[in-house]
Amino acid sequence: MKVLVVTSSSDTNGLAAVCGEAARQGVVDGKSPARVINLNEFNVLRCAECDDGWGPCRIEHRCRLADDFAKLQDMFHAAEGYVFVTPVIFGEPSETFRAFFARLRRCEATKKGGEKSALTGKPAICIAAAEGSGDGAIHCLAEMEHLVQQLSAQGFDYIAITQRTREYQIETIHDGLVAMCTPKPLPQAMPISARKRSRSNGRSKRRIGRRQS
Repeated sequence: MKVLVVTSSSDTNGLAAVCGEAARQGVVDGKSPARVINLNEFNVLRCAECDDGWGPCRIEHRCRLADDFAKLQDMFHAAEGYVFVTPVIFGEPSETFRAFFARLRRCEATKKGGEKSALTGKPAICIAAAEGSGDGAIHCLAEMEHLVQQLSAQGFDYIAITQRTREYQIETIHDGLVAMCTPKPLPQAMPISARKRSRSNGRSKRRIGRRQS
């Protein structure tokens, strides 16, 4: 599973960055390739609400703004799973996170009929890193969950982390990614010979338990 790890913090040594690295390591330990990007390192403009409020995003599912958005959108198409990491700012995802995903939602969530969002059915883990007081992480995750649903992705887990919970939640992030990337074993059908023995044993038990007349 090719996993795209998306962070969105200008603090490359902060809690969100640490979470991104834990996620990357979990993907690698899950025997999958990981690509880590920080949205703050790309030129991502705010939605311009073109024309009457909708530009080509509604019909053509692309954005006309000249920045790095198209490059990032291609990365989302190529990925098979996602990790979204954001610092918690006033109980919400970061401004960069919201600027990018507002435009991605306009391009992908508007697809209808035979067209599907690039994220449809793909697993995603959302991580809200509340570095300061620790407040607002749950509210932030609720917004991220709503976004995942609108993009038709499959929410695999939603993880809140603060400085107080850092030590064990970092392990949770790592283990969550290992689980997401590890293929689930297919249920094995019982061999015909075993099924025959099972039925035979069942009949024998019924005979033993039958009352004598």
